[in-house]
Amino acid sequence: MHLIMFDMDGTLVDSSKAITNTINYVRENLGFKRLEKSYILEKVNDPSINSAEFFYGTQEFTDEQTHLFEEYYNKNCLYDLEVYDGITKLIEDLKDDFTLAVATNANSDFARKMLDHVGIEKHFSTILGYDSVVNPKPHPEMVQKILNKHDIQKENAQLIGDSHKDIMAASSAGVDSVLVNWGFSDHEENAIETIEELEKKIFEKFK
Repeated sequence: MHLIMFDMDGTLVDSSKAITNTINYVRENLGFKRLEKSYILEKVNDPSINSAEFFYGTQEFTDEQTHLFEEYYNKNCLYDLEVYDGITKLIEDLKDDFTLAVATNANSDFARKMLDHVGIEKHFSTILGYDSVVNPKPHPEMVQKILNKHDIQKENAQLIGDSHKDIMAASSAGVDSVLVNWGFSDHEENAIETIEELEKKIFEKFK
C-alpha cells in the first residue's frame, strides 16, 4: 500500500483568518499590538524562527499562551474555514488507492473537527497533531509515527505541504515531498501552483 500524508493548514484548508485572529488575540492579552495577517502567515511557517519568541516574547510557549490560543481557536476555528478548490475531489480520487493521513502542527482534536466541518475527515486513516508527538514539524517524528502505524516503507510514502517545515520533516524521514504554493507561504522556487500539478507529482511518484 502507498501512503500520502498531508499537512492541513494552508494545504488542505484555508484557516488563515482563524490562525491570525487567534495569534493576535493572544498577543493583545499579553499586552502586544496586533500584527498584519500577511506578516503572521509569512512568519508562522518559517522554520528559522522560534515562534514563541517571535510572537509572544518567550523562549517556549507558556501554559497561559497555550490556554489563550486553544480557548479562542476552539471557539473560532470553523469560522471562514474553507477547503481549497479541488482538494475534495483530489481526496475522493485518491482514497481508494492510497492510505491517506494528516500530519499537522495544529491540535489533533481541532484538526479532526475542522476536517469534518469541510467534509473530508472520514477519508484520513490517521490524523496526527502536535499533541501526539514530542517534537512537531520540522522534526521527522510525526512522519515516522505515521509510517510505523501503517507499516509502510518510507519509499512508498509522500508528504504534501505548504511550508518548508513540512519539507524538512519529510526529508529527515527519507520521504519524498511536494511543496504547494496555494497556502500561507509564497515560495519563489520548487513549489507547485495547482492541484493538476500535484496530481501529476503523485502519479509520477507512484506510477
